[in-house]
Amino acid sequence: MGMVLVLAWMAAVLYASIPCYWFLVQPLANFWRQKRFPFRAILPLWLLIIGGLTALTWPWHTLQLYKTSWAWLPAVALFAAAISVYRRMRAQFGVANFTGDAELRPPDATATSAPRLVTSGMHARVRHPIYLAHLCMLLGFATGSGLAVNYGLLAFALITGMFMIALEERELERRFGDEWREYKRRVNAVLPSFRRAQSFEGARPQCACENHVAPPGNPISPARPEGTLRQ
Repeated sequence: MGMVLVLAWMAAVLYASIPCYWFLVQPLANFWRQKRFPFRAILPLWLLIIGGLTALTWPWHTLQLYKTSWAWLPAVALFAAAISVYRRMRAQFGVANFTGDAELRPPDATATSAPRLVTSGMHARVRHPIYLAHLCMLLGFATGSGLAVNYGLLAFALITGMFMIALEERELERRFGDEWREYKRRVNAVLPSFRRAQSFEGARPQCACENHVAPPGNPISPARPEGTLRQ
């Protein structure tokens, strides 16, 4: 059981660092696009963040708030929910959007149409499904392990994720204007709505926020076949 707890802690550190990874990518997208191999700099910086979180949480990585194997039952349900979202989002956007690679590519000068704001599929129920999946995974590791440090990492991810979402949505509102504001009014940010899904898509200018934008000439349909793992 000790090894399981260590793995749960390490996984929580990794997932808690994801918003920080996107702070490295999204706000500096224009800067990274000028580099031939941007991930040669981005990945070491992310590893430094992971190392920092590991060092900060090490003194408490074995401290449990409770000890019961039954706690892994709700954890498994959370993992299953997250994997389901990952599969759906990969089918819609592909692996390049999960890693940020698509966001750092130079604009396609040959595109004949502008990208569209995506509000169908998972986005018809929640504005940020990838963040939802990440949080489900992190909550699962916290719930199953009972580790105090994992709940602390969950709080850290919620705070940094909140700032990341605000940053992303500011860019989306700037690019899509009233269409984005109407969509934002109807759909929750991270907690999914189970009301009848609606779509508000329409042609708009290009946006760098990958998990809301369909690429030019490739409109996204919620009926596309599903596939498995962005932000």
